[in-house]
Amino acid sequence: MNFENDKKVFLNKLDKSKKKSIDKKIGKLVNLINSSPNYYTTSSCSGRVVLLEQKSYKKQETEWLFVSHNLVDFNQIKKNLKKLPKEEVWFKQEPLIIHVCCKKIEDAKIFLGIVRQLFKRTGIISIGKKITIEVIGNEHLDTIIAKNKKLLVTEDYLNVLVEEANKKLEKNFKNIEMFYILLKKIQ
Repeated sequence: MNFENDKKVFLNKLDKSKKKSIDKKIGKLVNLINSSPNYYTTSSCSGRVVLLEQKSYKKQETEWLFVSHNLVDFNQIKKNLKKLPKEEVWFKQEPLIIHVCCKKIEDAKIFLGIVRQLFKRTGIISIGKKITIEVIGNEHLDTIIAKNKKLLVTEDYLNVLVEEANKKLEKNFKNIEMFYILLKKIQ
């Protein structure tokens, strides 16, 4: 298969994410990338705040207690911590992540040149059958907050975590907008 066929087939597949749709805050960027003849996205997340029940360090053994791709408030978090599991509960604010397939290595170099103006954690992760770039935002926060059915942090500290997560998400969302503006210049 060639790049154009791979792109067409991939973009016509059903969304396999838990959410089953592209996050609103990254939709415009994803559409811009996918409208280019030289790129297409294979996965994306605009960033989120999550509470995770971590039974082990295997992804498939982690349960989402709460997830939001928007700013959150303390009451949303507190409400989801009323019934605590025996396992560890982690509070996380995760940044954007996006995977982009590139037609040629030259296209990947151009894309990386733009992305690295905003994001440190970016690079080519596959160069075999497909040339794939991974972009991960700079802003993140994660800490254990409960274990053995017991909250390990005070409400005051939990409130600080929510405030910090929101600040980081706001910066993350601004970076998505800047990413869009920079990419628009080469299209």
